[in-house]
Amino acid sequence: MQNRFGFKDFVLLAVVLAVGLLVFLSMIQSDRGWDRLGDLQSKLDEVESRLGSSGSGDFEELRRELSELKTAIATRPININLGGVAAGGIAVTSVASDVATSGLSPAATADVGRDESWARAGVPVDWQEPWGFSSEPSKVPGFRRGGEFTEVFGAQPARITPYLSTDVYGRRVIDRVVESLAAYDPETLRLRGILADAWQFDPDGRWLRVHLDPKATFSDGVPVTSEDVRWTFMDFIKNPLIEAERSRATLDMIEDVKVIDEHSVEFVFNKSLFTNLDYSLGAYVLPKHFYAKFEPAQINQSTGLLMGSGPFRVENLDPDDQWSPGSDIVIARNERYWGKGMPPLASLRFKIITNSLAALVAYRNGEGDMMTPSSPQYAELRERDDFTSDNAIHNWLNMRSGYSFIGWQCGPRGGPGGKLTPFHDERVRRAMTMSLDRDRMIRDIWEGIGVVATGPNSPTSPASSEGVTPWPFDPEAADALFAEAGWVDADNDGVREYQLDDGVFPKGTDFEFEFTITASGETSERIVSYLKSQCLKNGIVCTPKLVDWSYYSEMLKSRNFDAMIMAWSASAPESDPRQIWHSSSILDQGDNFIQWDNKDADGFIDGGRNTLNFEERMAMWHGLHEVIHQGQPYTFLRVSPWIRFVKRDVGNVVTHKTGLEPQEFFRTAVPAPGN
Repeated sequence: MQNRFGFKDFVLLAVVLAVGLLVFLSMIQSDRGWDRLGDLQSKLDEVESRLGSSGSGDFEELRRELSELKTAIATRPININLGGVAAGGIAVTSVASDVATSGLSPAATADVGRDESWARAGVPVDWQEPWGFSSEPSKVPGFRRGGEFTEVFGAQPARITPYLSTDVYGRRVIDRVVESLAAYDPETLRLRGILADAWQFDPDGRWLRVHLDPKATFSDGVPVTSEDVRWTFMDFIKNPLIEAERSRATLDMIEDVKVIDEHSVEFVFNKSLFTNLDYSLGAYVLPKHFYAKFEPAQINQSTGLLMGSGPFRVENLDPDDQWSPGSDIVIARNERYWGKGMPPLASLRFKIITNSLAALVAYRNGEGDMMTPSSPQYAELRERDDFTSDNAIHNWLNMRSGYSFIGWQCGPRGGPGGKLTPFHDERVRRAMTMSLDRDRMIRDIWEGIGVVATGPNSPTSPASSEGVTPWPFDPEAADALFAEAGWVDADNDGVREYQLDDGVFPKGTDFEFEFTITASGETSERIVSYLKSQCLKNGIVCTPKLVDWSYYSEMLKSRNFDAMIMAWSASAPESDPRQIWHSSSILDQGDNFIQWDNKDADGFIDGGRNTLNFEERMAMWHGLHEVIHQGQPYTFLRVSPWIRFVKRDVGNVVTHKTGLEPQEFFRTAVPAPGN
């Protein structure tokens, strides 16, 4: 039978050719559109670069509008509509036209047209609103741009290299320069994306897929990519040759970080922990192209290798001329900052003055704009009109309000092979706590500011057990515990001696110990005076050792102390106790520097970390609280509020639930040189 080319075949062929022609013409038009958009993008980059290099804050609003226009260009889909027939599965209308024709507001159609090709199927995508100011400075009376803000630090940071810095002062600097995938909203304490504009989290907690904001760049203009995220976790933090032990301990649940595409990564977890989401999203993202240039030994020896994508930057990135302790820390506004919250201030300066009296004198002489006063200073000045007329005083509890403690060396001093201290015995540690009148300490040392701490959580935290109350001040009960542990003043010379023949200490060894404390002025003097006198009353010789804060880091790593005093502050609404209390954190210079090894505590920590159910997890933390209370590896002293003196010519100082946000501050006075 012979096939014939009929009229229907002709019509079908014509339709196919017409569709092909339309597709071809649309592709040409799309190419032209992309070319024109590319030209416009280049011109916008040039204008923005000129505005940024000028340093003029007056162009901030224009800079923001240009940034938003660039975002629209980068993300606007080019669509083809063939009379309702989609070619190649391509969406046929743009978000803008959808909004115009539907009558809906842009906010109501925020998810329309978002590319979710990077996401896993079947799991909701949590899209994030762009991070901006929590308190918009430009809307505050007296707003202006420029000038420098100086904070007085009461202790010397040892270094400001990310992940190697282990003190709160170094972190306060790093937080302004390096960004994480997400952070806690200052007002709601909900986790919100910064570098991440969306993520998916496995309901079983075994994986996390993250999408990076395509606009994000580091301070040198290089884009933030998924490879930077992978490298930060797998090649920097997890590199055993780099001294990032603290972060390795808290991020041990990350098995792998996989690059999906240029802006998408997937975290693979080896265990389902309650911290998987928060800790992964909350870690700093480092620029691989900068840090990969250095050998691990160079990084470990560094003090000021600091680069990131944040609103401020370190101007001098020369490794041979990096910041080192002994000089002010200065970070400048990142004029290329990619986010919405461009700081009004031109720079932040951190001035280190470790003596509290000298710090107050310098502050009042105009050498600082903010300081943390000692409790006596706060008590003296809070009611004086001649002070409060020029200085605002802020006193509030927030997520980072911490607790102070005396840490007792529970293991051998100096680590394995060292000699035991009297505090290896739980009875001695509990007796030391009951020998100290902590209510009196708060009253006399800290001017009544704070409350007695019962354990490693704020009393307002759900992780704190209501059933735990502070050990009482009870010298008689303490004496009985000392005697039970073998420490008795048998020769009546006023000093207890060891009386047991168990070989732990030579019989007749005097009870004496070294107490390490930072030399930070009047408060330190009061603590030392009280502790020495109380120990003497209890037949114990306490020898104070006053050191600079920079010494503490190495001392804690080497475990080379008998007893010391310090404070912890939280960085999240709910913290993972493994970092401080688990026996595994004794190893590799982790933060269990008192070397407390308790199997019950380990069990509660492991159980709590693997429990996603909130109520069940709180029960685990309450159990841990009670074990710590019995063991007294720390004598918990007080929970303290944040107190700050701030000059009144600094505007928009808002006491957030997360603390303070200096990138929101501005100077109401005439700016200093540079704007």
